[in-house]
Amino acid sequence: MNSRAALALLFSAVTFTAVLPSHPSAAQAAPQGGFGYIDFSAEAKLEKKFLAVPDAKLAGEELKTLTAAPHMAASPEDRKTAQYVARKFRAAGLETKIVPYRVLLGLPKLVRVEAYDEAGHLLMTGPTREHVANDPQQDDPRVVMPFNSSSASGDVTGEAVYANYGRIEDFNELDRQHIDLHGKIVVCRYGSNFRGVKVYLAEQRGAIGVILYSDPQDDGYSKGDPWPIGPWRPETGVQRGSVQYLFKYPGDPETPGVASTLDLPHSARVANVEGPEGNQPHIVSIPLSYHDAVPILQAMRGPGVPQGWQGALPFPYRLGPGGVKVRLVSQQDVQRRIVWDVIGKVKGSQDQDAWVIVGNHRDAWVYGAADPSSGTAAMLEAVHGIGALLRQGWRPKRTILFCSWDAEEQGLIGSTEWVEQQGRALDRAVAYFNVDVAVSGPDFSASAVPSLKEFVRNVTRSVPSPIEGTVFQQWRLKTSPGGEHRSSNAPPIEGEEVHVGDLGSGSDFAPFLQHAGVPATDIGSSGPYGVYHSVFDDFAWYTQNADPDFVYLQEMARVLGLEALRMADADVLPYDYVAYARAISAYLEAAKRDAAGRELGSLDFAPSEAAAARLTAAAQRAYTLQSAPSGDLAKLNLALRQTETALLTESGLPGRPWYRHTIFAPGESTGYAAVVLPGVNQAIGAKDAALAQQQLTVLTQALDRAAEVLSMAP
Repeated sequence: MNSRAALALLFSAVTFTAVLPSHPSAAQAAPQGGFGYIDFSAEAKLEKKFLAVPDAKLAGEELKTLTAAPHMAASPEDRKTAQYVARKFRAAGLETKIVPYRVLLGLPKLVRVEAYDEAGHLLMTGPTREHVANDPQQDDPRVVMPFNSSSASGDVTGEAVYANYGRIEDFNELDRQHIDLHGKIVVCRYGSNFRGVKVYLAEQRGAIGVILYSDPQDDGYSKGDPWPIGPWRPETGVQRGSVQYLFKYPGDPETPGVASTLDLPHSARVANVEGPEGNQPHIVSIPLSYHDAVPILQAMRGPGVPQGWQGALPFPYRLGPGGVKVRLVSQQDVQRRIVWDVIGKVKGSQDQDAWVIVGNHRDAWVYGAADPSSGTAAMLEAVHGIGALLRQGWRPKRTILFCSWDAEEQGLIGSTEWVEQQGRALDRAVAYFNVDVAVSGPDFSASAVPSLKEFVRNVTRSVPSPIEGTVFQQWRLKTSPGGEHRSSNAPPIEGEEVHVGDLGSGSDFAPFLQHAGVPATDIGSSGPYGVYHSVFDDFAWYTQNADPDFVYLQEMARVLGLEALRMADADVLPYDYVAYARAISAYLEAAKRDAAGRELGSLDFAPSEAAAARLTAAAQRAYTLQSAPSGDLAKLNLALRQTETALLTESGLPGRPWYRHTIFAPGESTGYAAVVLPGVNQAIGAKDAALAQQQLTVLTQALDRAAEVLSMAP
């Protein structure tokens, strides 16, 4: 990723042609089609047939069905959506099964917030019911009250302290101002990092509770008209969400590394999920709307906030403590509950054990029109297209699996349990293609491992845009040089035509890449989206704001399906390990500069740099083989696939053994955003020279394993 530009693989329609420019540019980008094929002509005809099938109107009907009722994980309505997806899979000709897991989930019995001024007068009680003037679905009695899953149960009272976004730098600023958080209730606004990290950092500093609220500066009236007039968060809108310590491990809290099947014995479960080995918070956290946060923030005393901490509410924000006491009451009904994954299979005609996996989660906090039902509707239309090809007698070379995950919102549970159940079978899985919030607007974006970034770009070159031209052309038009959202701590790429981000966490690609070592991508189409995780993310909001004619659902179905088709039928797996190796070298260079800036200049990077150079050489040789394949293509493909797995370390990351990837992991202080070279960079960030050197050794060994595997390509 951090080479000067992604290396293009240039293939002719008849034979491979190797082009390895030392300074690749946009003008040398791979042409549409031909990527990984000795003869692309048959594939081009197949893709044309596929692209004609996904239907915007049908996608809209599927979205309406999926959003007809609230369907939180483990609810009866959630099970009905599983059965609906299974029927659609079977109708398309997929071998389909519903896979249940018994996992630890909490539901709210009581959630309450009270605030009092210094004289003891009541300022507010909440959470206030979410409501606007004309939302047709907001009053369904099955809507679960706003809450944070994985919050501890408790009844705590303390003075309020404002901590901005609850980032580590925000808590450090409170430390500099000598504000002690022991026994306090921390008030954080949503944004900038994962909500579970906010709670974790507050807990580490002695806080007894956390209020998370949505500031209108970030997704409300400061951005534009709120719902029901526009797309932004209204006054009573609340962002629900999990505060599980996802950066420790995702999935069922009781079974890290083990699939939580229905027959799993009690002895195989973690005895104390709130203990050091668990991933559950010890303190109470409750989400609020800004309607409920206003009386608390307005009554707070203490010094004024630092520059950048003021939100959009019409009064000066203060840090506290003083002026207001807050009582938080949380009673969670935590039980083992059954959730349901749906797996649909199209068996490969040549290599049935080489899986191409497509996935989207199905559960939602309420209706989940954009998150995640737009992804499910897009996946169903991709399946519709695959089904049409099956009826014409086509079979993929490799097996394709379409997966509808459950309980993603509570901590990537359905996908993680399935990955843990598959174990070493995933060593042969050639790719995982994820979609989550498929459509909240018209702007396409993607993230991927470096070896698949150009693959994603090439797929979008083949898909028509609802506006004009191709998805890639519209993506490029909307790319602002140097202004892209950075999804990791990786240095920027010079000359990049369109930015493809890095994979951190927050969606179902995480267990595939970071635990099992399966190369992965994630795609989406975004726009103004202020109703995230609220009751208002419903069909009415979607059809007014995101995609009135469902043409972007159709677009995403085509991109997702084409990813699967092209990977399943490729003669040679289209991984670009030269780009990957160059990215790793850039990551090392950046880490070396960071170490020097933190007075860790004595760290020895030379062995890792030499290993990265060996990987680059092996990648260039492999690229030559990919460009002019001969002999045993099965062995070549196996070596290409096993290279990603070689980047795993069996011991896992320091303090986080579930995360095994040496190149990518979610950050401990970000949660969603990726940290590249996580073991090394986190040790450098902690100024732990001994650990950093040890992690450099682990990295060197992983790079050498990858280089050795790639060198074995015939």
